[in-house]
Amino acid sequence: MQTIVLVLIGLVIAVVVMAVLSKKQQEPKETPDRAIEGEKPRACPPLTKHEQAMFFRLQSALPSLIVLSQVSFGALLTAKSRGTRNTFDRKRADFVVCDKSFKVLAVVELDDSSHDGREEQDANRDKLLTDAGYRVLRYRGIPDVEQVAGDFK
Repeated sequence: MQTIVLVLIGLVIAVVVMAVLSKKQQEPKETPDRAIEGEKPRACPPLTKHEQAMFFRLQSALPSLIVLSQVSFGALLTAKSRGTRNTFDRKRADFVVCDKSFKVLAVVELDDSSHDGREEQDANRDKLLTDAGYRVLRYRGIPDVEQVAGDFK
């Protein structure tokens, strides 16, 4: 009799566990690739205050050049294989400085405290760009006009 009770309890537990697992599999999982039901995109500024200051510094120091901001690596790099494209397709450069014919003279990255401890990731980003033939300039904070102008002579 005791064995039958234990078997019945085991069966009940197994049924409850299977029902819970089945319900979990049916619930939509919140992942970065899935839209959250009812959520609407929100507007945000294209540049932070720090990036805005750097944009105007670049424009001031390089008046004869074109300064682009938030440029997709996909606009700067290309590759035949999807696997290679996946290494850069969601990355953006802070600024790209071009001559009047839109030849890229340099990719400019503005580093702040958010880059602390991310030196390896920054080096990998720089390598993607330098391997493609781009010059990468990284500034820790906003440089003065003379430094920027000197870096582009």
